[in-house]
Amino acid sequence: MKNKNILITLFLFVALAQLFVPSQMIYNQEDILNTGKIVKFQCEPIDPNDPFRGKYITLRFKESAIKVKNLKEWNSNETIFAKIEIAEDGFAKIKSISRTEPTDNSIYLKLKINYIADYDYEKKMYLDFPFNRFYMNENKAKSAETVYAESTIDTTKIAYALVATKNGEAVIKDVLIDNISIKELAKANNNSNK
Repeated sequence: MKNKNILITLFLFVALAQLFVPSQMIYNQEDILNTGKIVKFQCEPIDPNDPFRGKYITLRFKESAIKVKNLKEWNSNETIFAKIEIAEDGFAKIKSISRTEPTDNSIYLKLKINYIADYDYEKKMYLDFPFNRFYMNENKAKSAETVYAESTIDTTKIAYALVATKNGEAVIKDVLIDNISIKELAKANNNSNK
């Protein structure tokens, strides 16, 4: 009987832990969206052959490739903290990078170095942004893929992601093209194709 009580207690503990972990993840994401600082990261074109997988749009940002002095001091897969500043055009730019988390009230992101290009023709650090997917309703996904792909190819259009940041973490709030939500553009595109 004692072993049975231990097994039941252990089962309940495991079940509660399995419920707690996803609940905590959802809570953290919602907290960032509701209380984080909102910044705009400008998108750039991606390979038009596969811009959409599943029910999300794959995004690439201009700030994912940066020029850094002393590239040899950094390593691929290293975790860094990137301080963000808002440029005159309203878009987020990486101001500086560090191995230590900022202690001031600045906006910053915790990122990984994807790889370092230290060649004669290119000297850049490529960063892995953890918020490179924008999930959508599956009924609007295909239309959003089309709208986004067209906007990144058309140089007259400005595509960007509204990103909520808090304590180095980030969550995409929306993707906009010429200041119009991709959700609205996808809906309009769906209606025009009927």
